[in-house]
Amino acid sequence: MPNLSNSPRPGVLARYGALLDLPPHTIPVTLQEGDTPLIPMPRLAEELGGGFELFVKFEGMNPTGSFKDRGMTVAISEAFGRGARSVICASTGNTAASAAAYAARAGMRAVVIIPEGKVAAGKLAGAVAYGAEVIQIEGSFDDALSLVVQISQHHPIALVNSLNPYRLEGQKTAAFEICDQLGTAPDWLCLPVGNAGNITSYWMGFRQYHTLKGTGLPRILGVQAAGSAPLVLGHPVEHPETVATAIRIGKPARGEQALEAAEQSQGRIIAVTDEEILHMQRRLAASGVWVEPASAAGLAGLARQLREGQLELSELRGKRVVGICTGHGLKDPEIIAHSMPAPRRLPARLAALEDALLGAA
Repeated sequence: MPNLSNSPRPGVLARYGALLDLPPHTIPVTLQEGDTPLIPMPRLAEELGGGFELFVKFEGMNPTGSFKDRGMTVAISEAFGRGARSVICASTGNTAASAAAYAARAGMRAVVIIPEGKVAAGKLAGAVAYGAEVIQIEGSFDDALSLVVQISQHHPIALVNSLNPYRLEGQKTAAFEICDQLGTAPDWLCLPVGNAGNITSYWMGFRQYHTLKGTGLPRILGVQAAGSAPLVLGHPVEHPETVATAIRIGKPARGEQALEAAEQSQGRIIAVTDEEILHMQRRLAASGVWVEPASAAGLAGLARQLREGQLELSELRGKRVVGICTGHGLKDPEIIAHSMPAPRRLPARLAALEDALLGAA
């Protein structure tokens, strides 16, 4: 295989491996993930009140379309290096596609356990396309996670959910990238919270870079969907419901660490409605960034905080805010597809097109 370590996008292990806590047996399995764009969003910032810089870290530009690739490259690399030949995960979609892709890259078997109903077709199709064995259980994501933990404890099959510590080691590289792209940490970081591995890993990354490079620390705004908000309610949600399938989780595996990240950063975790999430999804698309619904939750939370006065606009004046958009819109297009109007039909004549676009003369 050719050496691609000097390519413009070498992957998170090549770029940040020296900063990750990895065992020596790790063998890199990469799809050249990471190095995702940090996109300025001046128009959206103005719509929210203005006076601050707003950026979107668009993790949907990773190889399988979501942030999961950062952690999966590391988890699969560690498992492959120690001789594992099979991996397993529970998933609402993005983890499934990512695990399947990286397992395929390594020539490993991938087994994906999905909950009953409400798994986005685009994500499930990805897992199938990459060759995973997909099994649907009659239960929730939390039931699926419990099962994969048990089977990984009794059989030689590697668990690659975010309970795997190497997933967090990979995911924290997004915090490193943000600091490298901005030259420092942002003042606020806004992101969706589902199983809570991502908020945990970002805080790990920012703290590490702050210690190594003095980049400062952001305040973190974690955002759950109102129908799936165990960290806001203070107890598990038995039957979580939300249009944002990626965060439809009633018992986050990293819940305690997420609460610690919010508290230590002097931030907070809040909930927003599905309507607010979908509204922010449309606002982001209006600025050219199409994300899956869950990805819009973080900035929907920022909008709510500003609207309700929980965060004063004066507190943001001159500050930098980064919203984490975790997955591409193509991962979960059903909402858009079902609500969009049928396209106009015209005869294939120039005059008809001119009338439609310019009005009758």
